[in-house]
Amino acid sequence: MAHIDVSNIDYFLSDGTQLLNGVTFKVPDGSKTALIGPNGTGKTTLFRIISGDLIADEGVIGRSGNMGIMRQFVGQVRDESTVRDLLVSAAPPALATAARAVDESELAMVEHDDEPTQMAYAQAIVDWGDAGGYDVETVWDEVCMAALGLPFDRAQHRPASSLSGGEQKRLVLEALFAGPDELLLLDEPDNYLDVPGKRWLEAKLNESKKTVFFISHDRELLNNAAGRIVTLEPGINGAGAWIHGGGFGSYVDARADRNARFEELRKRWDEEHVKLKELVNMYKNKAAFRSDMANRYHAAQTRLAKFLEAGPPEALPIEQNVQMRLKGGRTAKRAIVAEKLELTGLMKPFSAEVWFGDRVGVLGSNGSGKSHFLRLLATGGTDPEREHLPVSDVDIAEVPHDGTVKLGARIRPGFFAQTHVRPDLLGKTLLEILHRGDEHRSGLGREAAAGALDGYGLASQSEQKYESLSGGQQARFQILLLQLSGATLLLLDEPTDNLDLHSAEALERAIDHFEGTVLAVTHDRWFARTFDRFLIFGSDGKVYESAEPVWDEKRVERAR
Repeated sequence: MAHIDVSNIDYFLSDGTQLLNGVTFKVPDGSKTALIGPNGTGKTTLFRIISGDLIADEGVIGRSGNMGIMRQFVGQVRDESTVRDLLVSAAPPALATAARAVDESELAMVEHDDEPTQMAYAQAIVDWGDAGGYDVETVWDEVCMAALGLPFDRAQHRPASSLSGGEQKRLVLEALFAGPDELLLLDEPDNYLDVPGKRWLEAKLNESKKTVFFISHDRELLNNAAGRIVTLEPGINGAGAWIHGGGFGSYVDARADRNARFEELRKRWDEEHVKLKELVNMYKNKAAFRSDMANRYHAAQTRLAKFLEAGPPEALPIEQNVQMRLKGGRTAKRAIVAEKLELTGLMKPFSAEVWFGDRVGVLGSNGSGKSHFLRLLATGGTDPEREHLPVSDVDIAEVPHDGTVKLGARIRPGFFAQTHVRPDLLGKTLLEILHRGDEHRSGLGREAAAGALDGYGLASQSEQKYESLSGGQQARFQILLLQLSGATLLLLDEPTDNLDLHSAEALERAIDHFEGTVLAVTHDRWFARTFDRFLIFGSDGKVYESAEPVWDEKRVERAR
């Protein structure tokens, strides 16, 4: 048995703002339940409350079963931790404690090779064995082979930062599904996974007997793997929860029907309210001249008071009004020309042309070189002209290559970074960034800046610093900067990974109206349907063009 019972959870931010308001729902034993909702409504905060990392201001969390957790940072590990550290982070608490004790005693042995240190190390090894460490190393060996193609003894000391985001995710997911925990809490498990990885995750979710509660914005994954959906809906006093007992296929219609019922109930309530007030006023006027009307007047007042005390029906949730407006501009007909382009150590030489107005999806497995290709274009290609330099101060690493890739006249590349890492924005509020401008875009007055933020659903975050935003809010702000920059070539690296459903649809509409050329690396099958053609980075190291998306390319065969 493994379940979660969330009852009347309230949570207030440090500035007194209420983030969660009476959130109540259940995750039944064996269910695969998704948590969705607009960016910034508190999904990750709620996960942290359930996991025990945060304490709610009101309400109770009940659960049964041992809980395994994949936190949001997985996929973005850039510190000195190793593959073994990643696996330990997903292990049961007793095992993780024993593993850290072994690590600490090994370090102590290097510094002090005396008898007490040796005894402490020996005890740590015994505790590791008693906690099941040697058994779990057998499981980790299978996990590393499945996720990385390497046995555990070769992979364990490898820096986690040397893995792609998708490899980090796959490694931890493999460990959690193979582990002993009956209940899994997964914060955006599909982010950074390529499509074969997402299909693997869908299969695992469908076949596993574990109870799984997960956050996702991937519409295809939700459609294929979620049996129940909990929606955090923003309200005036924080977000509440609405539970849809079916999958995503029926979700949109069910939500529309529910909101239509709310609207009808509210309309009837308003009509009844008007009638009762008119009745009270009528008897009040009559009672002024006829004493026999006093009782009826008081009865009408009592009826209105009880009506108001009961209150109106549940209010419609506050809907986001994200309006992305990517402008662009006319450029040369040939926007990108690649001739015998070879990304060093990644892909074999290829030639390609992209024309003004094309919408090109760049597809392939993780580690195949797609993001390197976008970064090369983002820096202006081979020997860039000044007009081809990026339209932002985003830090883009140099991409070694042979052959050439050239950008056409009047092409201004605008780059969306998958990891949202923007050192140029750190420590600054959103209003400050827009007000100051930079060498690529003019500064905006306070009123114009506030209006721009409002169009992207970021008005209430205007005084927040960039690094304090949720992943989805950072993504929306990056797109806003592209809008203001005058980019005529959009280079989008996994732009929908952190966007909520409403924002992803807004981005699709903005791209449709953009006057310019768009290249997007994506593993979002729903999003990819909107593109004209595709560049496929194949498992054999070749790049080829396709009129339809190709999702079954495996990991590129290289020495590892």
